[in-house]
Order: sequence, then C-alpha cells, then structure tokens
Amino acid sequence: MSSAANTTVIDSKKPTTKQELIAVNIKLLIEQLEAGHSEALTDYFTAMSRFHNYSFGNVLEIARQMPTATRVAGFWTWKNLGRSVNAGAKGIRILAPMVGARRKKDEEAEKDVTKQNTRVLLGFRNAYVFDISQTNGVELPIVHEVSGDPGENIERLIAFLKANNIAVAYNEKIAPALGMSYGGRIALLPGQSKAEEFSTLVHEAAHEMLHKAERRTATTKTVRETEAEAVAFVVGKAVGLVTGSAAADYIQLYHGNASLLAKSLEVIQQTASMILSALEPALEQDEDAMSASREQPELAEVA
Repeated sequence: MSSAANTTVIDSKKPTTKQELIAVNIKLLIEQLEAGHSEALTDYFTAMSRFHNYSFGNVLEIARQMPTATRVAGFWTWKNLGRSVNAGAKGIRILAPMVGARRKKDEEAEKDVTKQNTRVLLGFRNAYVFDISQTNGVELPIVHEVSGDPGENIERLIAFLKANNIAVAYNEKIAPALGMSYGGRIALLPGQSKAEEFSTLVHEAAHEMLHKAERRTATTKTVRETEAEAVAFVVGKAVGLVTGSAAADYIQLYHGNASLLAKSLEVIQQTASMILSALEPALEQDEDAMSASREQPELAEVA
C-alpha cells in the first residue's frame, strides 16, 4: 500500500495527509492551552469518546470544527436514516481515503481466481459529515447511557483483560490506592462504588496496555499517570459516567513540545478505542453509526 506522503488529494490549500491534519490540530491545541483554554483539550477527549471508530486525525478535526458534535454522518447516510441536512448547514471537513483496485496479471489471476485484484490507496479526498443537530426528520433511537452506573461494562472489561492474559483481583492491602497495575495483573481495592471501580479498572488497564517496555522507560511517572487518567476520562465519558476533567494542566507535561503531545494523544486515542471496541455490545451503538459503517466504509475508518 502506498504511504500517505506519496498520495494525492483534491484540495492542496488544506491539510492533505493524516500527518498534516494531526500537525495542524496539535499546533492549534498547544496555542489554545498555552493561552489558558484548558477546555480545548477536554473537547478533544470528549470527541475521542464519541467517535472512537474514526482515525486520530479526523477525531481532532471534528473536535476542532464542532466541539459540541455528538453523532455525525454523511449527507446520504442521514437521508437513508430519514433525516435531511438543514439548508445552509456547514459540513465538518474530514479526510477520507480513495481506494482503488490494482488488477493482477492474467497469469497470476488464473492461479487464484479469488484474489484477482488488490486494493490500493490512491490518495485522500475531502469528505464532509454533519452532526445530528444540523439535521431534521424522524427521531433516531436514543443512545443507551449508563448515567453513573457502568452496568455490565465492568464484567466486559474484565473479560477483555482476561482474554489478553491480564488477571484482575480484589485486594484490601493496596489501600489507600484504589488500583494497582503489576504487569499482567491488576489489583482493585474492594468497596468502591461501581462508577469508581470501573474508572479505576480502565485506568489500570491503560497502564497495562500503554506503559510497557520502551514507553515505560521513555516517559515519566507523571506522564504515565496522566495518560492513564485521560483514557479513563474518554472511556468513562463514552459509557455515560460523570467524569472530571483530565485536561487542566496536561500541556505542562510537554512544555509545548508538539511531537510529544501528539504521540501521547494518539496512544490515548488508540487505547481508549481498543477498550471501547471491547465494550461495544454493552454500549448499544446507534443505528446511524452502524449505517455509516455499512454504507460509507471510508468514513468509518478514514485517513
């Protein structure tokens, strides 16, 4: 597959690759945070919780252009769901890949008729999605919200960790810590509320998934704790828990270093997305998201 750097796009005046998209947004984010606008990062974390099926770069784009967005889809996807985009509504620009087929030589195709063509990335194009607030029409199913109770998500997360050879047990001796990560094993303090227990479990799961080997030695304890707390914020927000802000002093950890901040945010997004994917049966994904995935696959995993 061709690299993004070697592909072409339609509009050269705007970011044309996912790397450029991320760089522009990170630069803007640093400027906002250094100006004292810590809510900007909270907006990005919230967007991660709502759009975890989108690429990192496009999550940043959605959060920047419309921080209040909750459910987005393309023009025709909304049509198929019985809703119309309001006249004059400004779309949220994202990057979508253009995928084509490369035919194999006849003699190669004859050897295996099931693999005659190879999908290749041709470039990126501008695509536009619209938030549900920019549409009108039939009412859509309400997204299931937990509202302070993680429900079955604790059991689902424990099952996910177990499948990845990470054991979870309860241990009173770790007090006053609420949770501990030991590398392949997580201990939780018994007696927490369900919401606290879930948030603690996600925090420790993030340590298990994020902070091994190279990343553990390349980061400070403060950075690791902040990343784990950010993952807990994103996942908790997605399942409807009332969460605090994980963003207030985040930028101080990086002293304005854009590359370090971008890397940290990307691993937070990837880790939260992996956990949320494991919880999806309990989250009861809304129909428009599933329809967008079926009808417009380039918008489900773009850039």
